[in-house]
Amino acid sequence: MKTIKPIKLTSYKMNPTENLTSAEMGKLWATYMGNSMAECLLRYYLQHCDDPDIKALLENALKLTLEFMGITKEIFEKENIPVPKGFGEEDVNLGAPRLFHDEFYVHYLKYAAKAGMSIYSIAIPLVYRKDVKEFFRYCMDCTMDLIDQIKEILMSKGLIIKPPIIPVPNKVEFIHQDFLNGFFGHVRPLQALEIAHFYDNIENNVTSKALIMAFAQVAKDDKVRKLFERGKELTAVSVENYMQMLHNENLPSPSFLDDLVTTSTFAPFSDKLMLFHKMDMFSMKIRAFGNSVAVNGRHDVGMIYTKSFMKISLFVEDAAKLMVEKGWMEKPPMAAEREKLAFE
Repeated sequence: MKTIKPIKLTSYKMNPTENLTSAEMGKLWATYMGNSMAECLLRYYLQHCDDPDIKALLENALKLTLEFMGITKEIFEKENIPVPKGFGEEDVNLGAPRLFHDEFYVHYLKYAAKAGMSIYSIAIPLVYRKDVKEFFRYCMDCTMDLIDQIKEILMSKGLIIKPPIIPVPNKVEFIHQDFLNGFFGHVRPLQALEIAHFYDNIENNVTSKALIMAFAQVAKDDKVRKLFERGKELTAVSVENYMQMLHNENLPSPSFLDDLVTTSTFAPFSDKLMLFHKMDMFSMKIRAFGNSVAVNGRHDVGMIYTKSFMKISLFVEDAAKLMVEKGWMEKPPMAAEREKLAFE
């Protein structure tokens, strides 16, 4: 359905021969790195999947991952930009025993699709070059189609509950007092957007908790394993706080997925890949907190997100320091270091 009146303008500034901007280069780099990591996980998941519907879903996700990486690589090579090393065969052991049950893969794909969409949706308003703009729109459209398949499987197989149902308002009303109260005085019920973001944060974090629990179970390096164990506890506390807020309103919430992790202690992934993945997932939580706080109107809700933000930020910082210490942190495209150039 076309509702926007076309504007017939052309600009050489949007031509594919133009140099990539920092936004275009950075978002393409993040897209390649994320999909490079996803390829390793998806190939492993496919080695241990019995459900034909879930297997088809994994195959679709892998196909998109390879396609996105291929297009990104073409653009980098065309611009003589080094293609990121990312992750490869050395970061995955396809012969490792099963670490997750089939149902986990569907929840994981929903989480991963959300992460991808957060990159693509932010990129679209920032990119101008025609080929890059069309690429990110294509990524967005494909990922939305994948999410539709994910939700269909989640619901048809009874693997998830929908966000809570609340009463339909009888009339339009305006707020006059007590809307921000959360600790003292009259405390209003949670409003629809607050509920939606609690649900979303719980959904994200139960997947994150199951994954980091599995990673802690198989990590080889002692420092990496201890960091994962700390992240598991942080996530558990956050989930319990969010669930309690919904339960206080007599509303249901998504359940934990810990039972979908097997007891295997044989690592299917390198410590490098697992640490990068958790650093990235915890960074996504920070973005989710920002979205949640933006629509919040109660002081107690704001305090919960503020505490979570501080703890998760410290985890991400410590994960980044460990990545650097191990020599695993790949440098993204950066601005010129002018002071250094002056001495060369």
